[in-house]
Amino acid sequence: MKIVVRSLIVFTVLLTVISCRNKIEVKETKNNLKLRFIDEYVLPDETTFENTRVGGLSGIDYANGNWYAISDDSDTPRFYSANISYDINGFDSITIKSVTHFKDSIGEVIPKGMVDPESIRYDNDSFIWTSEGNIKDGLKPFVQVADSNGIFFKEFTLAKRYLPNADENFGPHHNGVFEGITLSFDKKGYWVAMELPLKEDGVEPTLEDTDSPARIAFINRETGHFEKEIVYELDNISKPAINGSTFELNGIVEILEYDTNKFFVLERSYSMGYADGGNTVKIYDVNASKGTDVSSINSLKGESYTKVTKKLLFNFEDIRKDLTNGIVDNIEGITFGPDFANGNRSLIVVADNNFSLYGPQLNQFILFEVEK
Repeated sequence: MKIVVRSLIVFTVLLTVISCRNKIEVKETKNNLKLRFIDEYVLPDETTFENTRVGGLSGIDYANGNWYAISDDSDTPRFYSANISYDINGFDSITIKSVTHFKDSIGEVIPKGMVDPESIRYDNDSFIWTSEGNIKDGLKPFVQVADSNGIFFKEFTLAKRYLPNADENFGPHHNGVFEGITLSFDKKGYWVAMELPLKEDGVEPTLEDTDSPARIAFINRETGHFEKEIVYELDNISKPAINGSTFELNGIVEILEYDTNKFFVLERSYSMGYADGGNTVKIYDVNASKGTDVSSINSLKGESYTKVTKKLLFNFEDIRKDLTNGIVDNIEGITFGPDFANGNRSLIVVADNNFSLYGPQLNQFILFEVEK
């Protein structure tokens, strides 16, 4: 999206999940995962590659020794491949290797303004990517598959609820659609996450506690159809906009399934007017094993269902002092990298710098160790 987890003792806890008007108690299972911050790397804002400016990095993935990052430039939608070198002590370097422009089925570059790229995943020599479309202009969002040259060859079938709707009480919010995607752990498909609730499901988050349920849907790789849908409850907005500004939001910006029905979810709150960027970013450890399949429910309002459970895993406020200029930037991408020598997994997040259209921002990469 073009805008720009508090400490937690990890042991078995009892969480109360509020499902609309009905309270449903769900017991959380023990999980000893922890994230240890290692290092930050900032790719210079002026970095260019083959007549493109490297920025707007909204999604990142790693596969077979290669790194891929999608740019949310709607004028020239594209993704980069990169070398990202690091070890358990920190980053060594980040170098762009190639750029691939997304194209239509006959190999023509996608015209300006037709897509709003947000997330990308590599899968068997192809790339699954999302676009939020432009709801205000009636341009539909999508989840598509491109080959290694960026050429379109498949699009997944959307339920009507995800399409622009002339009725202001139904359909997705503008800039609140398919912000995140992940391969399913069983390799049978993909999970795609809405950034915001559908209008018929609940309200957008505010500074006060709200009922703001965002859908995360499973896409069957073989059939191309959306199937199971689960519900993730969004936090409230972290702080008010200041200095004469009023723009505020909070939503899911990326997901990563690390085990069956278990996800890392990046949730980002943004409030305009702050010198430090105004972003409050958290990683939640999410368990969806008891989440109700709501794919048959047209509107979640007033319905009884069990939402996924979420536990705060990491809050970027805890490392703000260790980052460039104390800035937690517009973090929107997350992926595992190669394992460290000690056997623990590496995890990288990346920030979308919006091409510094709204003031100086950072092409910010942050490295973690996943400790068990």
